[in-house]
Amino acid sequence: MFYGEIEGTGFEAIEPEFSKCLIGHARVERLWTGARWSEGPAWFPAGRYLVWSDIPNNRMMRWDETDGSVSVFRQPSNNSNGNTTDFEGRLVTCEHLARRVTRTEHDGTITVIADRFEGKRLNSPNDVVVRSDGSIWFSDPSYGIEIDYEGNRAESEIGACHVYRVDPDSGEVTAVATDFIKPNGLAFSRDEETLFISDTGATDSPDGPAHIRKFTVSSDGRSLGGGEVHARCTAGLFDGFRLDRDGRIWSSSAEGVHCLNADGALIGKIRIPELVGNVCFGGQKKNRLFIAGTTSLYSVYLAVNGIG
Repeated sequence: MFYGEIEGTGFEAIEPEFSKCLIGHARVERLWTGARWSEGPAWFPAGRYLVWSDIPNNRMMRWDETDGSVSVFRQPSNNSNGNTTDFEGRLVTCEHLARRVTRTEHDGTITVIADRFEGKRLNSPNDVVVRSDGSIWFSDPSYGIEIDYEGNRAESEIGACHVYRVDPDSGEVTAVATDFIKPNGLAFSRDEETLFISDTGATDSPDGPAHIRKFTVSSDGRSLGGGEVHARCTAGLFDGFRLDRDGRIWSSSAEGVHCLNADGALIGKIRIPELVGNVCFGGQKKNRLFIAGTTSLYSVYLAVNGIG
């Protein structure tokens, strides 16, 4: 275990609002190191543990809050990427290698949620969220099929990168956002009337998108409207992100974590000495931000609480 302040970490308040999100004596802690590319942290409150992906090493890791221990949760993991929990406490996972979204049932069996759209194989599902109506929403860029490092190199059968919704009753997979270059992280607002989605298309071109877009969820919860740019990243890319109860976005970036206010303005930064892929809120009071750095898992206690 690694406790205390870590070299290269710290806080940068750009606006006074950010200082109010911090606990004066709290510092960033490095909980574990040894990954190649960490992603997709998901908190399990009943067991007080965190699961996250180490994509190139084809495994999922588990950190236990009760004793600080780290163990392998699943290996092989089909080069798992994004993870979340549904409202029954089950793990929902995006798998690059198998090009699918799965759910791990309470008895450990795995159910395939989605692996095709209109008869064609998905690219490589990346990140996933679950709405309270049971619908599952996920992004499907092509990162896992572009090279052999995080999956298997292959041609896209769909020929584009979309965001999809899986109906909780019929299991139908519907494309709900089709004008992205590389859709990536996504998260609902607290009232679930807004869906935020990042586009990391700048990985394909220096002029490509590096922003988060804001969509309005239809009254029946089946489609999206709007889609204006909510915030642009000033350091690298917005990959994965989560919201707190006051509507602020806490997002990964090349500098660590960027905090955006409800209007999308950058108000502060949590400096991490390596590229960050994703974050999530956890702990018994949802006031602990877990940060998936490239090689390491970090955390920090905050004066705000996450949605969940």
